Amino acid sequence: MNDFKDKTVYQVYVKSFCDSNGDGIGDIKGVTEKLDYLSGLGVDFLWLNPVFISPQNDGGYDVADYVNIEPMFGTMDDLDELIEKADEKGLGIMLDMVFNHTSTQHEWFQKALAGDPEYQDYYIFKDGDPDTPPTNWVSKFGGNAWEYVPKLGKWYLHLFDKTQADLNWENPKVREELKNVIRFWKKKGVKGFRFDVVNLISKPEVYENDDRGDGRRFYTDGPKIHEYLHELVHDTGIKDMITVGEMSSTTLDNCIGYSNPDNEELSMVFNFHHLKVDYKNGDKWQLQEPDLKQLNDLIRTWQLGMQENNGWNAVFWCNHDQPRVVSRLGDDGKYWKESAKMLATFVHMLRGTPYVYQGEELGMPNAHFDDIDSYRDVESKNYYQILLDEGKTKQEALEILGERSRDNARTPMQWDDGANAGFTTGEPWISVPKIKPEANTIAEAEDPDSITAYYKKLIALRKELPVIAGGTISFPESDDSDLMIYERSDDNDKLYIVNNLTDKEKSVKIPEDFVNAEVLIGNYEDFKPEAEAALRPYEAVVLHKKN
Repeated sequence: MNDFKDKTVYQVYVKSFCDSNGDGIGDIKGVTEKLDYLSGLGVDFLWLNPVFISPQNDGGYDVADYVNIEPMFGTMDDLDELIEKADEKGLGIMLDMVFNHTSTQHEWFQKALAGDPEYQDYYIFKDGDPDTPPTNWVSKFGGNAWEYVPKLGKWYLHLFDKTQADLNWENPKVREELKNVIRFWKKKGVKGFRFDVVNLISKPEVYENDDRGDGRRFYTDGPKIHEYLHELVHDTGIKDMITVGEMSSTTLDNCIGYSNPDNEELSMVFNFHHLKVDYKNGDKWQLQEPDLKQLNDLIRTWQLGMQENNGWNAVFWCNHDQPRVVSRLGDDGKYWKESAKMLATFVHMLRGTPYVYQGEELGMPNAHFDDIDSYRDVESKNYYQILLDEGKTKQEALEILGERSRDNARTPMQWDDGANAGFTTGEPWISVPKIKPEANTIAEAEDPDSITAYYKKLIALRKELPVIAGGTISFPESDDSDLMIYERSDDNDKLYIVNNLTDKEKSVKIPEDFVNAEVLIGNYEDFKPEAEAALRPYEAVVLHKKN
């Protein structure tokens, strides 16, 4: 289970990646067309967001059929071709498994609605009064987490949109159905799996109101979660494949359990605590400047905690649910290149398997849309109305969406600076941002100092220098949270990594044994590793010496 440590995963949000047929929607053939580009980055696996049949109420995370392809993305033959051609280029395909819930259009749920008790037990139905939900839990997308079905006289649980009904993992038939999904795709030649919000699948024995929050403490990292994951992995024979779990509001101890190879659960985990450092009062929809001390503390705690207990992190800044990091923690204006490269250095030198989200290697910024009609995401539209209802002006609500909307990550991949950024010959399903047209693959391929060229170097270094993939990590004492400083070490090599997280010049004390060391990689020229070194805005440098 350790073959993934020197690998890099590239996430493809298929709908926004490349449109092969001019209908404005990215598709599987579009991914196949761009395999040379992806292979050229040096990445090893391509994680595809869900391409299964879905009404698309939540971008495909409302699956209506786990073993058939959504027609807007293509056909099963298209996916078979992608798997085969990717394999020829040394790229493994990872599919996204949404096993906490299904679409309410799924055959199982439709049978439940028709009154079939067997299929009602596939979900979490509770008898009740139409005016009184079983609990006061809040959906992740706003509103109550229960929906009433008048003809059944029952409520069903949906931790997300009301069209996403939570599955009942207590039912062994459900678990077997989902194992069969894994077996189906494994036989197809898929090389790995990403499991969506998988730490929410184990629900409590007793459903009760939450007088201290939104209910998540009752179902997050639930009572049988480790048992269920081990069973799923063991019974489908995927313990030696690359697997990653998206862990919502999780804990370090649980993530150690999920990713420690001795437990035979998952290869690695995503956690999101470091991406909440700009949430005011822990609320995604309240803005504040990033708390850099909190960011430092979280990275240190998780890196050391996982190392000490043989756990493994997926390390990342961006995905289809997160705003673009160069806009969020960097500077998409004056220090665009410098901050994008610094943030890449920060993540790719950590202990863990790095994930690159499409366009991140170009420095693509947030969309900065200026009207609600430009947004497509169900969460964004819901919260726009919630923010207005709370008394925010339209301008204030749009400013918040401009920083927080998931659509910031879902704008078309920018292949060139022409019409629709080369994504489609038709009308794109979501607009191309008006800023940073130079963040495109053609312009960056021609620039040896581009953000893309820098990502390629980082990805290659992970394979060339074993200390990056397998070395230990340590954090020297520092009272300056504007800097992220850490060391990597193994029997042969030592690295000293310094990242300036701000647009201010800073000074840093370089340890004696790294004074005049080799600069392995950095985002400025002519860094001088002196005892008291000067750092420029958003400067990142990796110093290297033999052990």
